Amino acid sequence: MAVYTKLGAEALAAIIGAFDVGALLSAKGIAEGVSNSNWLVETAGENGATRRFILTIYEDRTDVSDLPFFLGLLDHLAARECPVPRTIHDRQDRKFREHEGKMLALIEFLPGVSVSAPTPAQARAVGAALARVHRAVADFPMERENSMGLATWRKLLSACGREGLETIHPELAGLVERELAVLERHWPAELPRSVIHADLFPDNVLMLGNEVSGLIDFYFACTDLTAFDVAVTHAAWCFTDEGSRFEPEISRALLEGYEAVRPLSDAERAALPLLGRAAAMRFLATRAYDWMNTPADALVTPKDPMTFARRLEFYAEPGHADVFRV
Repeated sequence: MAVYTKLGAEALAAIIGAFDVGALLSAKGIAEGVSNSNWLVETAGENGATRRFILTIYEDRTDVSDLPFFLGLLDHLAARECPVPRTIHDRQDRKFREHEGKMLALIEFLPGVSVSAPTPAQARAVGAALARVHRAVADFPMERENSMGLATWRKLLSACGREGLETIHPELAGLVERELAVLERHWPAELPRSVIHADLFPDNVLMLGNEVSGLIDFYFACTDLTAFDVAVTHAAWCFTDEGSRFEPEISRALLEGYEAVRPLSDAERAALPLLGRAAAMRFLATRAYDWMNTPADALVTPKDPMTFARRLEFYAEPGHADVFRV
């Protein structure tokens, strides 16, 4: 459930009326997501044409001071023809506005569906779309620190405690300690940096056939190693959901698509095996923390951290380093 703020018909109509998008026809709450409240909104323009938008109210887990970065990034990428939704500015040309103490934004609705079993052609398109984003942000003037970086992983996993991790799996604490030490000792800080998406899972990509129609949910976007974004996307797309099977054809297509637009440097390519371990650790850390700290009666079901522990073990196997060679 991802509608935490309740809005009646009159409140919704007043909110939409602050934007020059026509009269409100309908608004339906969107169940996906865990951080903010979202609605699919339909309006009717003067000519009767129906238009669709996503209305988002930002809840406590989103720092509103980051909104100029997040929403400015969408406008920057859209202006450079990347497949991202534009923000809809209100009648005072503001990207976001306040409603009863909370900030909200109206964002362009993009067509397409998220795929659960991608084909190589779809993976190739995703790799190319990610590379276009990395090229397009070269002149984006804003930066944002990665709030989910290496130091945060250590903090979250320490909060779980060794015994807590072992309740998830008897060998998880040992895996975490060994791999965190490797990442902290060998982090490749000298690699190229840029703004990155940092969360490009299949449910954050919309597709029409084999074409990417939308990259969405940039609320973890930040400034970090560009190749780390490649590793996150690789970890998200190239395994079955439970992380038990690696998909080599998807991996090859994803990397080929990326390098057709933005070739990786030799140093970036050499670092990808380590960054794959880092990507797996990032999502292992947040999932383990949520697993340990989500109340039993919560509306959100925590995701199994072992799906990324299995990915971490795969990337840590020396014989698997060549999966990043195309």
